[in-house]
Amino acid sequence: MCGRFTLVSPFVAVAERFHAAVPPDFRPRYNIAPGQEVLCVIRDGENRIEPLRWGLIPSWAKDAGIGNRLINARAETLAEKPSFRSAFAKRRCLVVADGFYEWRPAGKRKVPVYIFLKSKKPFGFAGLYESWKAPGGKELLTCTIITTDANDLVRPIHDRMPVIVPADAEDCWLDPGEGSRERLQALLVPYPAEEMDAYDVATAVNSASHDAPDCILPA
Repeated sequence: MCGRFTLVSPFVAVAERFHAAVPPDFRPRYNIAPGQEVLCVIRDGENRIEPLRWGLIPSWAKDAGIGNRLINARAETLAEKPSFRSAFAKRRCLVVADGFYEWRPAGKRKVPVYIFLKSKKPFGFAGLYESWKAPGGKELLTCTIITTDANDLVRPIHDRMPVIVPADAEDCWLDPGEGSRERLQALLVPYPAEEMDAYDVATAVNSASHDAPDCILPA
């Protein structure tokens, strides 16, 4: 799964990478957790970067609580699950990040590990988004991050990893007119391990309320 990630890159680098303006209140995030706002790239004519709440609420949901259980979506079952089927067909996005955390077993404890691209550049997780109307009529935009089997780097830490969409495949993923399930499904594979790196970090990251530069310092 993917339960925590980072976005600490300068806003200029993020804007250049995704060809879209970054919201003016953007600030570095060292420990993004479910239920919080994340930046997502959505295409409706052109790319735009919008803040969405992490934890997808399907349009048909009776209450927002379901979002707590839908922070991730398994790539293998997207087209089958009622919670994700419609979004997979029509509402795909990129969740902007530059690293993520997983916890590897170490005896009776778990050690947090920070995982990132060797280039240290921002990238996009494959995501889905939905618009949900609260009982009072307020619209809420939410998203989920798609996961797949772990690559050789991540596998000793966890058996799943978030799907990172290669830059040359982003147009296909974001295109709302792309209707080929086969082409889309082919993008949802582990990112090349040789282009990634990882190191242990301090247990301060275990607390979702701790969002500071020391989260990504090597332990």
